[in-house]
Amino acid sequence: MMRRVLSIVLLLALALSAASCFRKNKNVTNPIANVNSAQPDKVLFDRAMDAMQHNRFDVARLSLQTMINTYPDSEYIARAKLAVGDSWYAEGGSAGLAQAEIEYKDFITFFPNLPEAAEAQLKVANIHYRQMEKPDRDYTHAKRAEEEYKQLIQQFPDSKLVPEGKQRLREVQEVLAEREFRIGRFYYLKESWPAAIARFKSLVDTYPLYSGADDALFLLGQAYEHQADRARALKSDEATRAKLVRGFEDQAAAAYSQIMTRYPVTGRAKDARGRLEALHRPIPKATPEAIAQNKQEEESRHEMGHVSRLMLNFHRHPDTSLAAKVGEPTLVAPPETNATDVNRQAIQSLTGSGSSGPSTVTLQPVTSGGAPEPNQPAPRANDTTAAGNDIPELPRVGDAAQSATQAPPAAPSQVNEAAGDSQSSSSNASGSQQGSSSASKTGANDAQSSSKAKKKKRLLIF
Repeated sequence: MMRRVLSIVLLLALALSAASCFRKNKNVTNPIANVNSAQPDKVLFDRAMDAMQHNRFDVARLSLQTMINTYPDSEYIARAKLAVGDSWYAEGGSAGLAQAEIEYKDFITFFPNLPEAAEAQLKVANIHYRQMEKPDRDYTHAKRAEEEYKQLIQQFPDSKLVPEGKQRLREVQEVLAEREFRIGRFYYLKESWPAAIARFKSLVDTYPLYSGADDALFLLGQAYEHQADRARALKSDEATRAKLVRGFEDQAAAAYSQIMTRYPVTGRAKDARGRLEALHRPIPKATPEAIAQNKQEEESRHEMGHVSRLMLNFHRHPDTSLAAKVGEPTLVAPPETNATDVNRQAIQSLTGSGSSGPSTVTLQPVTSGGAPEPNQPAPRANDTTAAGNDIPELPRVGDAAQSATQAPPAAPSQVNEAAGDSQSSSSNASGSQQGSSSASKTGANDAQSSSKAKKKKRLLIF
C-alpha cells in the first residue's frame, strides 16, 4: 500500500514538473512581469499574458483590447498592441497567421522607432517562413519571406535580430535557388538551351551562396557549348558562323572559369578544368581569399541524415540543411535574364550593338519540348514566347537579308509529291546527323565527368 502511494506521489510530481517546464518553454512571456505596479492597466496586461500561457488566446485578446480602449495613454500600450499580434501568432493556423501579420504591420506603422518594431518585422518574415513549401511546390510564401527578411535587414540594420534574419534569409534563398535550378535543368533536358541559359545565369547571379551554384555554372557552360554546336550547323558564311561559335564558347569558358575562381573547392572544379582544357582556354587560379571563403561556406553546410530525409517526405516544409551559415545573402537582386535576351545578345554579336536600322537577322522559333511536368514548377513568362511553348532559338542567318527585302514567291499551281517526299527524307537525314553529333558530345561529357566526387545529393545531367 505504501509503495502504491509513493508511486502515485512520484507520478504527480513528475507531471507537475513537466507542466512547469512546458510553461517555461512557451514562446509567450510577460515582458513586464517583474515590474511592481498595482495600476489597472498593468493588471489587465498581466491577466492577458497569463491567459496566453494557458492557450486561452480569445481571453487574452479581450483583456488586451480592453486595456487599449480604456487606457490609450498607458505606458504599456505598445506592448499590448504587440501582444495582440503574438496571440494570433501563437494560435497559429492560416487565418491566425494572416491576422498576426496585420497586427505586426500595424505595430511597425505606429511605432517604427521602438526596438520592438524589429521584433515585429522578424515575426512577419517568420510567418511566411513557417508556411514555406518545398522547391517543387508553391513558392509564394518563400518569396514573401525573402522580401520581409530583406526589409528587416535594411530597415533595422542596428537591431540585434539582424543575424537571425540573415540566416533565415540564406535558408529561404537556398530554397528559391533550388527551384530555379530544377526549372533550368528541366529546360536543359528538353534541349531548350536559351531558356536553360536564362535560368542558370539568373540563379548564379542572384544566389551565389546556393549549395549547387557550381553545378548550375557547369550546366550553364554546357548549354553554351550546345548553342555553339547549333551555330556550327547554321547555313551561313564561314565568317559569320565562326564568330557566333566563338561567342558561345567564350561564354562557356567564362562560366567554367567562374567555377575555378569562386568555387575552387567544390566537386565541379575538376570538371571545369577539363572543359577549359578542351576549349583550349587558360586555367584561372583562385586567390587564397576565395579558397578560404569557399571552404568556409562548404564546411558550414550540414546534410540531413537518412531518417530525417525520409521523414521530410511526410511534411511540406523544405530541407534547408544545405544552406550556408556564413556569407552575406543577396539583398538587391540583379535583373533577371530571359531566353529573349540570350538570343538578342547572339544577334548583336553578329550585327553589332551600335548598328542602326532594321536588323537583317530574324529569330526562328522552335518547339521547346512541351510544358513542364505536373511536379515541375511553373516557368517564367519570359521563358516562352507568346505562341504556346515556343522558345526562340538560334537564327537562320543565311538567307535572312534576302527574305527581309524580297516578297515571298507565289505558291505553285501544282505540287510534286514525289519531290516533296525526297526533300522531306533528306531533311530528316540531316536532322538525324545533327542529333547523333549532339549525342556523341553528350556521351563524351558523361565520360569525362564520371570521376566527379561530390557530397551534395542532387540529380545532375552532364
